[in-house]
Amino acid sequence: MTTIVREIREQFNPARPSQCIGQVELLTIDETKDVIVAAQDAFEGWKNTSSVARGEILRVTADLLEKNIDKVAEIASSEMGKTKNEMLGEVKRGASILRYFAQEGMRATGEVLPSANEAKLLYTTRVPLGVVAAITPWNFPVAIPLWKIAPALVYGNTVVWKPSIESALTGKLIGELFEQAGLPKGVLNVVQGRGSKVGQVLLEAPEVKAITFTGSNSVGQSILDTAGSTNKKIQLELGGKNAAIILADANINQAAKLTIEGAMKQTGQRCTATSRVYIEEAVYEKVVEQLIEEAKKIEVGVTMGPVSSKGQYDSILSAIEKAKVEGAELVFGGGPTKGIFEGYYIDPTIFTNVTHEMSIAHEEIFGPVLAVIKVKDYEEAIRLSNDSNFGLSASIYTNNIPKAFDFINRSEVGLVQVNDETGGAEPQAPFGGMKNSSTGAREQGQAAKEFFTTFKTITIGTKSE
Repeated sequence: MTTIVREIREQFNPARPSQCIGQVELLTIDETKDVIVAAQDAFEGWKNTSSVARGEILRVTADLLEKNIDKVAEIASSEMGKTKNEMLGEVKRGASILRYFAQEGMRATGEVLPSANEAKLLYTTRVPLGVVAAITPWNFPVAIPLWKIAPALVYGNTVVWKPSIESALTGKLIGELFEQAGLPKGVLNVVQGRGSKVGQVLLEAPEVKAITFTGSNSVGQSILDTAGSTNKKIQLELGGKNAAIILADANINQAAKLTIEGAMKQTGQRCTATSRVYIEEAVYEKVVEQLIEEAKKIEVGVTMGPVSSKGQYDSILSAIEKAKVEGAELVFGGGPTKGIFEGYYIDPTIFTNVTHEMSIAHEEIFGPVLAVIKVKDYEEAIRLSNDSNFGLSASIYTNNIPKAFDFINRSEVGLVQVNDETGGAEPQAPFGGMKNSSTGAREQGQAAKEFFTTFKTITIGTKSE
């Protein structure tokens, strides 16, 4: 008899780190290999299932997600720190993602093409890849997994999903909802484990034909190094250092409000968060004053939750101290929240007199920290905003239509916002960045099929001799 010894991991509430909210069993390397084989075994049957039927399972899963919205939001909020209201919004977004891709099961996935030979019929179709590995982060424990899993499934792939270990309980619950919706065994497989073990197996397994990952640049580079030579299809959504530009002709109150929302929503733990803002010198003082007023409205512990873990907490506080040492001026926040004696709470933080050379202007912090930079004019602002290794999202606040369109054309990012904050995504629109923010095909919308399928071209002779 073989005895399997699994590591048991306790999950703790970042709002109350002494509170254990559950346990999760981490799979062994051998178990992970078995799961991959199960996904491979299920592929043929799932591929040959009508795409309409595949979409119907996504629709039923959306219904179940909405039915269990409070339960899912409560578990996710307790596990990674996002406020309950923020998680309710994310769960609703997850349901909309499922519904969008459910309808994809009814769409044509190929086209008929003209042939140079009138005696031939030429057309294309799209076919699934096989087993897809999805590796997802903790900061959007519902939405990001679903915008990977839903298209993968509706286009006929089977999935091995490794949620972040920080959101393992949420991942388990999402997997159960798919099962309740009638998804056949082996089609979606949730593997809980550490990236160094379980993740490595997924990268190396020959049965895995594609890897879709959202997370840090360092892990993304490791995935490229390991799996890039194996002919696996790779999709990476990585970091961001997203800039906002506020021009003198902007609605200052609106620009300040949205910039603070962009920086502080979900405690700044979004890859699309606004982390630097360039302000024209003519309105610099006025905008800074309004940014501070907007930050004062945030109730830490009520409208803004804790950061997700002790590691995140220490990393953010270290970045704040580094900014001080480099000469940035702290004008709001800047440390642990006073009056809250338990939990990884950090005040909304604003630095002014930031220069473009400082670390805070270039390095991703992934927390509630905003760097404010004065610029002479629009030309300097766009030059500096583009001077980054990242290229995920950027926004501009202006009432000048020519400058708005110039910004759209010249911004070196994948997501451009005009008079809106840098965050946000809708399931029908492609999501992704440029430079070091993304590798491979875009996610969501019609772009999703570019990653989760491949073309098959068919030629049929219509005449016989």
